[in-house]
This record gives sequence, structure tokens and C-alpha cells, in this order.
Amino acid sequence: MELAMIGLGKMGANMAARLLHDGHRVIVFDINAESVQNLVGKGGEAAQTLEQVAEILTPPRTAWVMVPAGRITEETILSLAEVFSPEDTLIDGGNSNYKDSQRRAALLLSKGIHFIDVGTSGGVWGLSEGYSLMIGGEGEIVRRHQPIFKSLAPSPEKGWGHVGPNGAGHFVKMIHNGIEYGLMQAYAEGFEIMKAKQEFNLDLHQISEIWRSGSVVRSWLLELIATALADNPELDGIKGWVADSGEGRWTVFESIDLDVPAPIITLALQMRFASRQEESFSAKLLAALRNQFGGHEIKKA
Repeated sequence: MELAMIGLGKMGANMAARLLHDGHRVIVFDINAESVQNLVGKGGEAAQTLEQVAEILTPPRTAWVMVPAGRITEETILSLAEVFSPEDTLIDGGNSNYKDSQRRAALLLSKGIHFIDVGTSGGVWGLSEGYSLMIGGEGEIVRRHQPIFKSLAPSPEKGWGHVGPNGAGHFVKMIHNGIEYGLMQAYAEGFEIMKAKQEFNLDLHQISEIWRSGSVVRSWLLELIATALADNPELDGIKGWVADSGEGRWTVFESIDLDVPAPIITLALQMRFASRQEESFSAKLLAALRNQFGGHEIKKA
């Protein structure tokens, strides 16, 4: 099958390479010429503009958009909609908000263009291990693109699936990432408690390796913890500043809208906010209050 890969960041480039390895024809486009040439060296065909993408592809065309969520995704999809024709398909494999995906699907449908939203998980390991794909869109159009999904997934029959109509793919990926927040936070807290128990002088890397086999808490995240601790047992040079890319917030917003309690995911998100504070005003105020009503000691900055 042929398609265009629009956006050759690390994940987009790895996905294109995996598709090329499986024999698909891949037209590659990115503002970074070096990224394009790297894929040309692996069998990809370069396009200089989105107009040229449309010219090279054989109708009905397919373009997979793999750019950062937000304004750039919006602009890329709208630009492609101008050069694509009815019965062509646009696939968004980034971390877009599912409500944006529903809106974009309706806009494209008015032009006769199909839309598929694909929640994609796998990160930098996807090239070798495959990607978990959560797919939203029209059933017939999703079936038409099965060869692509089967090539990108860990195996043709596992790790991917059509989960519902437009928006469902990105919704499921949003919840996936919210769960990931909670899992990561639980691991981090547990390992910190063990590190604090100095009388046992625990080898955290050893423990992570023990837990990888047979334990009920074994997971890929635990494998990554083991790798990180093997390389840097004390995590020297790493600042405890944790970003969030949006999906955790959206998951919490959705839980509020649906009246579904999600205290673990919510607190995990709040802990990421706390990690970014050089100094906490609320903690200073708490110290001041304890001094006011109880005369408790205040530590001077």
C-alpha cells in the first residue's frame, strides 16, 4: 500500500522506516531536509511541498500526519484538505484531543475526505517492537487501511484495533496516557520509599530486575526503570522536573465531565505540577500558619 508520512520526528521517521521495511510505498515530507534524506536512503520518496505529496500519490490518496498536537496539526490537516480530493483519507497519529478529532472529521467529511484518528503508543521503541494503535473512524475506511496498521503493530493480529467512530481512537489513547501517569507515579513513590530505608542499603536496580519476572507488578514501565537504574543508579544529573504533554489533564477533565472519580490519575498529574516548583508558596504559608497558632519553628530560607 502507498501513503505519505507527514512529519518525520523520531516517531514519524521510525514509523515510516517500519512501513518501508514491510514493502509499502512511502512518500515522506518534513521541513527538516536531513530527516527526509534519511528516509530516502531507506527507500522513501521525497516530496518538497504538500501539493507535491498530492501529485505523487495515486488516488484515493492516504496521508498519515505525525506532527505535534495543536496548531501545527490543525494547519497541516487544513492544508492537506485543500490539495486532497473526495475519497482521499487523512490519518492523525499524534496525541490530538479527541474533540478536535471529531471536529476535524466532520469538516473533512463535508469535503468528501475521510478521516482516521489513531492513538499511537510505543515511543522510541516502536521501530523494533511495533506500535500499539487505537483506531477511530468509519469501519470501511479503517478496513481499507489495515495493511498499514498491521505493519506498524507488534504483529499483524495483536496490538491494534478499531475501537469506534471518529474521536474514539484519540479518546482511548488519552485514557491510556492518564493510566500511565498513575502507574509511573506509583512506581516512583515505591522506589523512593525503598531508597529512604537506609538501614537495608537496598539495591534498587536489583529489586527492579527481581520484579520483572513473576511479580504482579511486572510491566514494560518496570523494564524501563531497570534500564534507567542500571545506567545511573543514583539518577545523577537528572532534575526532578516532570513535564506533562496534555493527555493527563484531558483525562482528568473528562472524569469531571462524566462524574467519574479518578483520584489516582488526578493526584499523579498534580505531583507533576509540584515537581516544577522551585519553591512552594503554599508550603511557606503552611509553615507561617503553624508558627502563628502554635509557635512552631520556621526554617529560614
